[in-house]
Amino acid sequence: MRIQVRRTGGFAGIERRAEVDTSGRPDAQEWQALAEKAVAAGRGAPPAGVPDGFSYEITVDGKRVYAADPGLTGEQRKLISRVLKEGA
Repeated sequence: MRIQVRRTGGFAGIERRAEVDTSGRPDAQEWQALAEKAVAAGRGAPPAGVPDGFSYEITVDGKRVYAADPGLTGEQRKLISRVLKEGA
């Protein structure tokens, strides 16, 4: 499974991208379950955010959804954090 996160916005407006490929990882099932929940709660179009807040584009195996602060679900927040931390 390929999980991509693109974060835009914030005070400085700097874009950040990261990607994780779960193939062959011992924790692949955990990633898959988290990604499925995060995508299920996403929107088909970018939601309105708050001034200086972050907006996110989450892509899991080609399926793209959008989310924004402060309306992230717990699963979205966890997935985004993990991808931005571990992704290249």
